Amino acid sequence: MAHIERLPIAVPLSTDIEHRPDRPLSYRARVRWVDPLTKERRSVSEARPTEDEAQDWIDALTAAAVRGIDPATSTQPLAVYGDANMKLAMRGLEAKTHDPYRAGWKLRVVPSLGHITVPMVSNGAVDRSVYGWIADGVGLSSVKNSLAVLVRVMEQAVRDGIIDRNPARVTGWQAEYHKAEDELDDPRSLALPDWGTLTTLADALVARSYQEFAGWGSVVLFAAATAARIGEVSGVRVRDIDPVNWIWTVRRQTTPAPGGLVDKGTKGKMARRIPLIEEVRPIVAQRLLAAGPDPNARLFTGPRGGRISTAVLRDATHWDEVVTQLGYEHLRRHDLRHTGLTWMADAGVPLHVLRVIAGHGSLMTTQRYLHPDLRALAEAGRSLSAHLSGAPAPSEALAATLRAL
Repeated sequence: MAHIERLPIAVPLSTDIEHRPDRPLSYRARVRWVDPLTKERRSVSEARPTEDEAQDWIDALTAAAVRGIDPATSTQPLAVYGDANMKLAMRGLEAKTHDPYRAGWKLRVVPSLGHITVPMVSNGAVDRSVYGWIADGVGLSSVKNSLAVLVRVMEQAVRDGIIDRNPARVTGWQAEYHKAEDELDDPRSLALPDWGTLTTLADALVARSYQEFAGWGSVVLFAAATAARIGEVSGVRVRDIDPVNWIWTVRRQTTPAPGGLVDKGTKGKMARRIPLIEEVRPIVAQRLLAAGPDPNARLFTGPRGGRISTAVLRDATHWDEVVTQLGYEHLRRHDLRHTGLTWMADAGVPLHVLRVIAGHGSLMTTQRYLHPDLRALAEAGRSLSAHLSGAPAPSEALAATLRAL
């Protein structure tokens, strides 16, 4: 049977604004109308802090109704509208792109923007969501797919007359992504100052989590001490740990994928080894004991045994609220990695070793963590002067200076 499109019919609305002084949003705006097809009486309402804002909401729905747009549709959350119109939004795409687009919609777009009504999705909201995905370590192709499906859904909203322009057509995010991928220009500025601050953070996150799950604190301490990504911490198996020499061989990471979180190879596609310092050995030993003899058992999981991602850690521990309360508003989960690499650089770990631990493809990326102090530079100058004047320079002092550089 052929589809018969019913042209939109402008419907008259009856409106009212109710003042409720005992509510934080004290003005409730409401519109009512009779559906021209079903003859059912329908209504939608919205609370606003001022009478003017309530009236603006009514005016917007009235203008939409005049154009034949169902008032209920124009007040739908993005998640509801997108799910209902996904088939239209995906038209013309090759079948192989459907799964990654739908995964981007489910895993990133809906959690970030799905609760917002379609007309309220602004360019700024999309900007912040995209940069949030980048900050959470989402891969380039995943960001691209997530933004692409959002653009298509919002384009359908334009076609439906719900909005006048597509707010999802943001630019410049690729440069922001590559900046984040390069570990930022000054990653040292993102590091926590010391171990005591780190443990305070870990304890605060545990305290805010459901039933105060101690595993979140272990994840945070382990990630910073090893300068690892959260996805790599999630991928640790019993067989990856050498408890004799206290070495962790990083072989995999957990990443979002269609259907949920999956394990795949490391970001650089190569295994690397990281030393386990004394501060985290008790945690690792305890996790090995709890995991039992199975070499494929995970060391770090959520409270129900599931995989961990940076988004899971954020939501489970109320990360954003905790770091703000502690005075570290800028701190992201990925900054635990910056913290570990900064501490290792300050401890004198040679550059080529630090690069291996970090898994950096470029030595220039690793060099950003180095911070030779002015005394070391001054000592280097004095050593050169002594050499040129013929006076012997203390070899140990020179060696120490070179190590510091």
